[in-house]
Amino acid sequence: DMAQSLSGKTVAIDGKTLRRSHDQINGKSPIHMVSAWASDIQLVLGQIKTDDKSNEITAIPELIKTLALEGAIITIDAMGCQKNIAKTIIDKGADYVLALKDNQGTLHDNVEIFFKDYLKNNTNPLAIDSYQSTDGDHGRIEIRKYWITSDINWLQGKESWKNLNTIGMVQRQRHVGDDSSIETSYYISSIENDAKRLGHAVRSHWGIENSLHWVLDVSFREDESRIRKDNAPQNFAVLRHMAHNLLKTETTLKKSVKSKQLRAGWDNNYLTKVLNA
Repeated sequence: DMAQSLSGKTVAIDGKTLRRSHDQINGKSPIHMVSAWASDIQLVLGQIKTDDKSNEITAIPELIKTLALEGAIITIDAMGCQKNIAKTIIDKGADYVLALKDNQGTLHDNVEIFFKDYLKNNTNPLAIDSYQSTDGDHGRIEIRKYWITSDINWLQGKESWKNLNTIGMVQRQRHVGDDSSIETSYYISSIENDAKRLGHAVRSHWGIENSLHWVLDVSFREDESRIRKDNAPQNFAVLRHMAHNLLKTETTLKKSVKSKQLRAGWDNNYLTKVLNA
């Protein structure tokens, strides 16, 4: 049961433009698909077409309403950090972790000031949970640090966000050879005061870029597709997601999506196995 299997798991919602689906002759811009990606089980749960990236804000609640998300944690980048979207997620019985950007004005600034003050003085009496993880290979090291607190009575405007329980900060330190960089992000969420859980949700959201979008571009050549007549771009985007889900669900062949795709093309027995996955 999909609804049951999503309990406690992360669902990342993100948009992707099908770059070559534009049709200059007929004045059609490229289509933009917003997808819900179950990071832990590597499956696309649903998607919705928008006219352009700016319409993600209205498309996201419509997509959420169509999905069985009870018990899941929904992550969305700063475009989706909207009061209506937070309410829609809570009304579906799920939790949210929403990225803050400057477009949230004082909310972003107040969260940033709070955590910077905490790091500078480290004497703030408020209860803060923290967690750190390190990954490294081929001369690259990435250190991720997470902080979260539920003591936010001081946070102005928090009552406008349904079930806003915690605020968080994430730092990604990347070291490649002699080069290093630090990227800091801030979040509001309805989850409890658990930095490890925040970390899992944030890393899972990065997975929609690293897993789904990359596979669609490399294995299915989505960005090279020139399909653009009528509803064909949207229909083929749906078919690619269905194919991706079937190939991921079929686990007897321990190969990449691309290899499974090729096998299904020349082996009807394997194709039958994929279609019945």
